[in-house]
Amino acid sequence: MTKKIFKSIMVVAGAVLIASLVIIMGCLYSYFSNVQGKQLEDELSLAAIAVEKDGRNYLEELQSREYRLTWIAENGDVIYDTQSDGESMENHADREEIQEALRNKEGKSSRYSTTLFVVTLILSGVLASRISKHIMEPLNRLDLEKPLENDTYEELAPLLNRINKQHKQIDMQLSELQRKNDEFAQITYGMTEGLVLLNEKNIILNINPAALKLFHTKRSSIGKDFLTVERSHNVSHAIQDAFSSGHSEIRIEREGKEYQIHVNRIESNGIVIGAVVLAFDITEAAFAERNRREFTANVSHELKTPLQSIMGSAELMENGLVKSEDMTRFVGHIRTEAGRLVTLIDDIIRLSQLDEGCDMPFENVDLCEIASEVMAGLADIAAAKDIEVALTGKKVYIKSVRRLLTEIIFNLCDNAIKYNKNGGTVEVAISSQENSASITVKDSGIGIPPEHQARIFERFYRVDKSRSKESGGTGLGLSIVKHAVQYLNGKIELQSSLGQGTVIQIIFQQDKSDVVQFS
Repeated sequence: MTKKIFKSIMVVAGAVLIASLVIIMGCLYSYFSNVQGKQLEDELSLAAIAVEKDGRNYLEELQSREYRLTWIAENGDVIYDTQSDGESMENHADREEIQEALRNKEGKSSRYSTTLFVVTLILSGVLASRISKHIMEPLNRLDLEKPLENDTYEELAPLLNRINKQHKQIDMQLSELQRKNDEFAQITYGMTEGLVLLNEKNIILNINPAALKLFHTKRSSIGKDFLTVERSHNVSHAIQDAFSSGHSEIRIEREGKEYQIHVNRIESNGIVIGAVVLAFDITEAAFAERNRREFTANVSHELKTPLQSIMGSAELMENGLVKSEDMTRFVGHIRTEAGRLVTLIDDIIRLSQLDEGCDMPFENVDLCEIASEVMAGLADIAAAKDIEVALTGKKVYIKSVRRLLTEIIFNLCDNAIKYNKNGGTVEVAISSQENSASITVKDSGIGIPPEHQARIFERFYRVDKSRSKESGGTGLGLSIVKHAVQYLNGKIELQSSLGQGTVIQIIFQQDKSDVVQFS
């Protein structure tokens, strides 16, 4: 702005100077030049007479600041000058007035001073520079953060008022933007889903903690290309598809978990400005989906096998192909397979109830009493294999569901007997701590290989399928135990060595007031 003011002043000064010259040259120059010319002629005549009479002495004694007298020889050399050293001055023979005087005894000419004109312009520039700085000084001192507190030109008041209003509007907009940014940060920070915001050049604008963990990166990745964080071809291809088509989704596996990734394009006024990447952990859902498919296939298979056996025996009996002495055996076979069906259906119903989370009555129950009842019911099966069953511990009362506790202990003990060695042992121990109670079932059976231990609680999973079928198991016992323990907010611990037996402990966390132990 200082330059503009300087240029404006210079333009004005130049215009004034030119106008002054025009006025002076056009109106006053002729009059004053004639008056001054006459005066110069008269004074020059007097000076000429004096020089002719006294010569150099006259000129040396002459003192005048208004006029300059120069004595010039016929050849143009300067003999004397009242204001300069004549010997150092250039020859004047080529000057118009000298040549005219030599011809006509008198000569004259008029010349403009270029030096004076230049000095005038320089002076105008200096003044213009100082004036412009003086004008700009109050403007340079303006405090635009507090526009209404400035003491400056009145003409700037409307501008400062407008700046003040704009400041208020900007402050309000910044506050609103900060509030929304804080809300967005709090929402995304607590999300279990991974969220990444990208601009149109694939640069990371924001990334929440879940996404940092998923893509194994840090907050310092903000501002970098997403390819530096995730180099998977499938993910990169999904992002490019979203930029072109608007949406894409893929599934990826990371560290034993499965994720569903959705990518959506972001537009503003029809222009693509970025994309949002949202990653869902679908491990449990995918596991449940696979379990449902496997469960359906297994149920169909488990139901089909005894039904086919029943139908085969019935068909033989219907067609009279069974001898009378074998009739009892065939009827017994049909009853056994029908019993297997009923047991399987009962187990399936129990699992369905546990899956659906049906409300069951909680009451104070004695773990020792339930274990004793279960073991009494399994006494014949244990005796058939010469297995010794022992119960240790004191009476422990907890607040729980009697029916589920019975099924837990029954299935654990039933498996401990079925998969034990002849003449083996099964030990059931009941114990309690200040805020927990536990049921431990230990057997001396065949044990569980390490590679199967993580899966034995899955539905229809059998370590030895042929032996399981012979023992009459449905493959759902331990799955029922797992779901029942989860329903009761307990946990299962398993220790097993192949050929050396198995120990399964069920622990229930309880409030101190809910666990009562009697000696």
